Amino acid sequence: MIFDIENILIFLFILPIISFFYASVGHGGASGYLALMAIFSVTPGLMKPTALLLNLFVAGIAFYYYYKEGHFNKKLFLYFAVASIPMSFLGGFIEVDATIYKKVLAVLLIFAVLRMLNVFGKESTKIKDIKLWQGLVVGGAIGFFSGLIGIGGGIILSPIILLLHWGKMKEAAAVSALFIWVNSASGLIGQLSSGVNLEIQSFGLVAIALVGGFFGAYYGSRKMNNQNLRYLLAFVLVLASVKLFYV
Repeated sequence: MIFDIENILIFLFILPIISFFYASVGHGGASGYLALMAIFSVTPGLMKPTALLLNLFVAGIAFYYYYKEGHFNKKLFLYFAVASIPMSFLGGFIEVDATIYKKVLAVLLIFAVLRMLNVFGKESTKIKDIKLWQGLVVGGAIGFFSGLIGIGGGIILSPIILLLHWGKMKEAAAVSALFIWVNSASGLIGQLSSGVNLEIQSFGLVAIALVGGFFGAYYGSRKMNNQNLRYLLAFVLVLASVKLFYV
């Protein structure tokens, strides 16, 4: 069993809430799932492949709805994806020491909190054209880190797109959703190729995460603003970050 039976109901209650919020902004939710699993003391070896598996399904739903609403920028996506896919596979193939993994993830979760609270990465009315080399460098770096840690990279890519004025909010969400999907697939393949195995319970979590992901993507691709949910999930991520630093 991945989880202590005494805690499984609480875990399963929080899981769709996380997928709901992340899907609403075009993300798969890996940083949130990793935070939740950290709180419930899941081992790093199980955290990475499980988070990427959940990412595949939730980010896929998010992309479908954002694409359907006409927010997808194909050129912007391709510039990032060309380098990110092979680099994500490489990152997923590399095994990281558990102590180092926890510390790096703890720092990443702080960035996730800042993104949720809109501390950085706000939308601009003036959009700039992205150069190919910029997309390759940014996409490759995020892809490698995504595979290494077990995330899709959207929590990093979205703020960069907005900070550098390469796209609008919903456009960044649509591009990030597909970016997350391809990186998650590549990173998961890399991990499986290195000998990592997926537990059967991980597949059961997919159905529960999909419930929140479906409704989050549906409302987020149109118009939704739930600030209270942002604060709740930010609090969960802070708890997880503290736990990872000191446990």
